[in-house]
Amino acid sequence: MTHDHSYVEDFASGANVLPPRAWLDDDSGRLPLSGDWSFRLSPTVADAPDDLKDPDTSGWDTLAVPGHWQLNGYGAPAYTNIVYPFPLEPPYVPTENPTGDYVRTVTVPADFAGAKVVLRFEGVDSRFAVYVNGEWVGWSSGSRLASEFDVTDLVAPGKEARIAVRVHQWSTGSYVEDQDMWWLSGIFREVNLLALRPDAPTDVFVKAAWDHVDGAGTLLVESDVPGTVTVPELGLELPTGEHTRVQGVQPWSAEAPRLYDAVLRTAGGEVRLRIGFRTVAIVDGIFTVNGNRVLFNGVNRHEFHPDRGRSLTEQDMLDDVLIMKRAGINAVRTSHYPPHPHFLSLCDEYGLYVIDECDLETHGFGYEPQPPKLPNPVMDERFRDDLVDRMRRTVHRDKNHPSIVIWSLGNECGMGDNLKAMYDLVKELDPSRPVHYERDTEAEWVDIYSRMYTSPEGCAEIGADSSLYRGIPFILCEYGHAMGNGPGGLVDYREVFEKYPRCQGGFIWEFIDHGLRTTIDGREVYAYGGDFGETIHDGNFVCDGLLFPDRTPSPGMHEYIKVIEPLRIVADGNRVSISNRYEVLDTGHLTFRYAVETEGSQVDSGTLTVPVIAAGETVTVDLPSVDASKPETWVTVTAELSEATSWADAGHRIAWGQIRLDEPAAADGVVSGAPAVGDAGIAGISVAGVQNARLDVWRAPIDNDAIPGVAAGWREDGLHRVQHRVVSQGERDGAWEVVTRTAPPALQWGLRSTWRWTAVDGGVVLELSVVPEGLFPEVLPRLGITFELPKVQQVEWFGTGPNEAYVDTREAAAVGKYAATVAELQTPYVRPQENGHRIDTRWAQLDGLRIEAVDQLFGLTVRDWTSADLENAKHTADLVPGDTTYVTLDLAQTGVGTAACGPALPDRDKLKTAPAALTLRFTTA
Repeated sequence: MTHDHSYVEDFASGANVLPPRAWLDDDSGRLPLSGDWSFRLSPTVADAPDDLKDPDTSGWDTLAVPGHWQLNGYGAPAYTNIVYPFPLEPPYVPTENPTGDYVRTVTVPADFAGAKVVLRFEGVDSRFAVYVNGEWVGWSSGSRLASEFDVTDLVAPGKEARIAVRVHQWSTGSYVEDQDMWWLSGIFREVNLLALRPDAPTDVFVKAAWDHVDGAGTLLVESDVPGTVTVPELGLELPTGEHTRVQGVQPWSAEAPRLYDAVLRTAGGEVRLRIGFRTVAIVDGIFTVNGNRVLFNGVNRHEFHPDRGRSLTEQDMLDDVLIMKRAGINAVRTSHYPPHPHFLSLCDEYGLYVIDECDLETHGFGYEPQPPKLPNPVMDERFRDDLVDRMRRTVHRDKNHPSIVIWSLGNECGMGDNLKAMYDLVKELDPSRPVHYERDTEAEWVDIYSRMYTSPEGCAEIGADSSLYRGIPFILCEYGHAMGNGPGGLVDYREVFEKYPRCQGGFIWEFIDHGLRTTIDGREVYAYGGDFGETIHDGNFVCDGLLFPDRTPSPGMHEYIKVIEPLRIVADGNRVSISNRYEVLDTGHLTFRYAVETEGSQVDSGTLTVPVIAAGETVTVDLPSVDASKPETWVTVTAELSEATSWADAGHRIAWGQIRLDEPAAADGVVSGAPAVGDAGIAGISVAGVQNARLDVWRAPIDNDAIPGVAAGWREDGLHRVQHRVVSQGERDGAWEVVTRTAPPALQWGLRSTWRWTAVDGGVVLELSVVPEGLFPEVLPRLGITFELPKVQQVEWFGTGPNEAYVDTREAAAVGKYAATVAELQTPYVRPQENGHRIDTRWAQLDGLRIEAVDQLFGLTVRDWTSADLENAKHTADLVPGDTTYVTLDLAQTGVGTAACGPALPDRDKLKTAPAALTLRFTTA
């Protein structure tokens, strides 16, 4: 047998592949083929031996299926965001095209006799050919799409069958799978051998709707084999193909995901169905489910695990869904391909709205390139059949999931006639759901208008003018880019989404950092682009999630949870106002509690009586009687689950609000005492246990500083290499006064600081004033003082917490008293950068040193390494604690924003260079 590999560079989607059909929970015979397969990797297609008719696998390795070969020691992962790691010359791919051969011998169950035997692949990257018992069966493409082959005539029930699969890393299909993720190859989803019985249903389409006017449901079940559908809970029995109206059904929504178990029976078998009655409609430019406006508090979700790549277990998928539900996330966009079908079943069960996206992205070609550049594949007729087929396979596989409320054609492909053909196909197959595609920038034919990373102001312009973009609903399919320290400014988007009905929320980019767990120089790290020796890569742009790679929440996730919580709990005079932002739920499932704290110590707590609040309504209730004469008296009102749900335990916090009850007193501006005794020199100012204090204006650039060039501008201003000069020191007006000038070399600006140190009982008071001079920069990264202490073990503070917070990421920050080790104060961003700042600190205790704000509050950062160490580190493992702890007390710091991929930081959140002052008291135990 001489193998023809021409299919590798074929524009078609496959050969001898069965027509797509719905993913079904049926009673067909099933032989799972997950597990160990014999495996061999060849460096090129030409080097792959022509022996799959009768391969001798005795010298082969063993590789687990599902999985990626690069994560098992064969080749290496590679990451690119936009660019392709091979030349653009479709349909051709590099000669160096790693090709993996998988072989497994199984015994076909004897009870498969008389059935149509089908070999089903849920996902193979990127193109593969199949052989059974030495005979070529066919080939397929579309890495995240299912493929089925009829092998009935090639196997004998009760006897062994040898299955061989040849997988190619690169193919013509790779040109349309440029989806901002690791390039990983292999059979990464399950393989099954199925027995489809005669007269058994093999394709079913459940069409269940709900009328919000009269509360009735309608049901139509279409099947390729006629049968009877029973829904025991509804006492319903009806033939397939018959449209029935059903009274008394409860609708499905993300908040109340009501499902009805049903069974379709035919002469040859049965299919178990889970039916959700719901109607998706666009009414007067508003996207609705069951007549209610939907506000998408969503995330973009790639399939990812730090050890297994895109090969996920069912537990991984459940973990993701539970994390989303507990966070208050109500929607997920399956970027940028259909997920494993089990994930969609979990969305049905637990309640998440889904935008199901086709396996398509061609970003590396550019949007609508003009000659002499090559056309984007969506403009190229040669790709049309494959792209339309990819959409067909997406819709047919996933059409029975009530959680799917929108179909998406793909991502970042520009515009072309092939996309319109895909749209037309969807409307033919399933007119019940609207279609999304973000790059239809003028809303020529999509049903949902969509953008990425538009500023809140830009969103408001769209929301305010219903004549724009055909007046259709508007969403942000990507926003709040969660790369590194951020996203900041999310509350600005919330205000727009709530003000303008047409602006119906969005989807944070993205859910999880794609850091692959590996070892570099003997230390475990999460790897990103370039860590595997790639010559073309996009660095840590692959790490831009709300979760760290191990699925622990980042501060950005905590901030998002707070911004999107379904209740708004705020002060209303001396009372508390509670607004229900749920779509359909009232608050009957919640218990409201309060806790009163004075200077961080609890003085009262109890249950708050709140009437049941209907969706969309607001009530105002009295707070408990509290002595508000003491400083820093706060009441925190919390709404929590009264009873356990399928996704959280009783007591799980749903929302909270914090109200200050006392009136802040003005600080006493008079400092009395004697001049402190200290030393000011080349290393800084040392006094009363504070060592080497200096003015600090630099932070280790966060991704939102570095990528858009903000940090480069700061470097041009010399902010990263300022020098410190002692202008004068001595006693003056009852204090030891040190004047310093902080300025960069070669430039004509500086910051003149006056440090007045006064000895008081048990310590010193610092009165710091800073005045800019010369041609100073408009914006500073930070303005504060940094000093050194012998290694600190424990930090306590009264201020915001428990997590880091900056000027534009402080919604989740609650005022209270907290304690942590220095290690616990660090945020382990995959690429180290500025982190750990606690805004609005009142006091902090660092072992034996206490720091108190005398007038304005300060920002607190405590680390066991310098900002330079942080900036120079590539991974968190590069940061090694020493014997010194570095403390920064900020007057202010520039916000974090989302400018790595999003709008520039608003002026409101920039630290403008201007005169500033801060007074602090340092005391020692």
